[in-house]
Amino acid sequence: MDRQRLDKWLWHARVVKARTSAAELVASGHVRINGVREKSPGHAVKLGDVVTVALDNSVRVLKVIGFAERRGDAASARVLYDDLQGGKE
Repeated sequence: MDRQRLDKWLWHARVVKARTSAAELVASGHVRINGVREKSPGHAVKLGDVVTVALDNSVRVLKVIGFAERRGDAASARVLYDDLQGGKE
């Protein structure tokens, strides 16, 4: 797998609790891919993309380094991205 839907990747990476929440986050304009605002939850992310997510009180900058077929625990989600903020969460 070399691409995955943005909403699905955000859910698998445990950025949000539900896939519908991921879709709403993207559709409302709170997600950027490589600095460009993305409003389509079905947009495909690929390895090396930098995803910037504006959450309630924080901004997360994540580099896509993997994909998952199923949503796993936090440890398996952590291997899907590099946190470009130096690990601050």
